[in-house]
Amino acid sequence: MARLKRQICRLVLDYFDKTYTNELGDQWQTVREVLTAPGLWQYAVLLNNFQNHTETRKHLRMHGYDQLTHPTFPESLHCYINRNPGKFPGQRHQKGMIKEYYILNASSILPVLALDVKHGETVLDMCAAPGGKSIALLQCASPGHLHCNEPDFHRSRWLQETLESFVPLPHRNVISTTELDGRLIGRTNANTYHKVLVDAPCSNDRSWLFSSDVQQAAERISQRRTLPAIQTELLR
Repeated sequence: MARLKRQICRLVLDYFDKTYTNELGDQWQTVREVLTAPGLWQYAVLLNNFQNHTETRKHLRMHGYDQLTHPTFPESLHCYINRNPGKFPGQRHQKGMIKEYYILNASSILPVLALDVKHGETVLDMCAAPGGKSIALLQCASPGHLHCNEPDFHRSRWLQETLESFVPLPHRNVISTTELDGRLIGRTNANTYHKVLVDAPCSNDRSWLFSSDVQQAAERISQRRTLPAIQTELLR
């Protein structure tokens, strides 16, 4: 069955046109063309070292994917991109099944690489859902303890599902999950972590541009104005 074409939320696009024309000027038109065309979006494929991905590698190469390489990349990190826009088919969550790969934006790996986690370190992923950066971190090193925190209840369930899908049960004993307000963790867990990853809540423009709920879109526009203050408080 053919997938339905995603519909742009006019309320959100009008807001973007007004806001980003002021902020970006003539550059907004180029950004707008990509933002409003999902077919132009580029995704990466992060292989899961907890699974045998020999056949997946062959399949990726057959479809024009190349492995990202850089002298600073850990040898255990295997991430593939295709220079042509498109999205590699994802794998459905099945209870008890460990997935072979995770679909994400390649740029999502950059903060993980910058964190440079070493084996045995205690790490906090403060705003962890949906879990892609935690999964990437586990491909780079074997932390002594990985604390994945996500304050939003529904996103926390999504995080739990991601961890179950990519990390075998025997390896989850070094992972803990909580639903705490990240702004309070520093007060209650001071000097606990070697490294902290903060993917602070953002406007997530690309996703909610295609919101099918106009009322929810209006709420997101209103909430958007509070994000800078929240981001600042999380980073203090």
